Amino acid sequence: MTAPKIAGITRFVDINLREIVPFIHWTFFFMAWRLNGKYDDIQSVCDCGSCKVGWLQKFPEDEREKAEEALKLYKDAQEMLRRFLDEKTITINALVGIFDAHSQGEDIIVSTDNKVVTIPTLRQQMPASDGFCYALSDFIKPADDFLGVFANTVIGAEALAANYEKDDDMYHSILIKIIADRLAEATAEWLHYKVRKEIWGYVPDEKLDVKEFFKTHYKGIRPAVGYPSLPDQSLIFTMDKLIDFENLGISLTENGAMYPNASVSGLLFDHPKSKYFNIGKIDEQQFQDYAQRCGKSPDVLRKWLAANL
Repeated sequence: MTAPKIAGITRFVDINLREIVPFIHWTFFFMAWRLNGKYDDIQSVCDCGSCKVGWLQKFPEDEREKAEEALKLYKDAQEMLRRFLDEKTITINALVGIFDAHSQGEDIIVSTDNKVVTIPTLRQQMPASDGFCYALSDFIKPADDFLGVFANTVIGAEALAANYEKDDDMYHSILIKIIADRLAEATAEWLHYKVRKEIWGYVPDEKLDVKEFFKTHYKGIRPAVGYPSLPDQSLIFTMDKLIDFENLGISLTENGAMYPNASVSGLLFDHPKSKYFNIGKIDEQQFQDYAQRCGKSPDVLRKWLAANL
């Protein structure tokens, strides 16, 4: 357990885009366009023709057309990012709260200055590769520990995309939305980096390059709502009680979706053995226990956990 350097809530408003761009995982940008391939060095391709030809020749002949399409998309994305900077058409906001917490069975009990909030978790019923059945509550001590809650959003992308749609330019509309999604994930990575080093400060001397970040070669995890270890989307309303999404520019639909769509929210753990895992299927006994701990009727809860039943 490491006591946070900055307890409570820390806000970041209108974050400099230049700080976020290095944390973009471009592999997932290409996957959104159904271009699966290894383009790790695409950022090194300059605008000269010989550089482009040399880069394309590294691919087997039957993959060069796809690689050329990936290169065009990357260049278009870079141009759109430059527009975001020059025209200030988007705003990136983030918030993190580090709160007192303890575990009670498979619940995480979070305490702030004026409220106590319970975050129920689920436990795997099929052991992970190391033989254990994990729940996120395992990474919080039964007394005197801490939990982080975060959210971040990209504001303005929907309006910009809508302008292109008015002109029937669906390509640029989709490009903007995909870039915004990548920026939201990149902001979550950037925020986690600052949490580890500065805000919570449990690894103040961490020195990793971006490729190592993408491989999660660091202490601590940041499971987002809807991730395999945190599948109950309704927990977004529980987190809202702790960090108040509205003050960040995020609204929630009745189904727990965040708007703007390019938004991410989740939990932060500093436990040295914390890891990502998949809850998978749960049986009726665990489901009924979870419903009781949530204080929700089983009929209501089934829609939130349909994929795990």
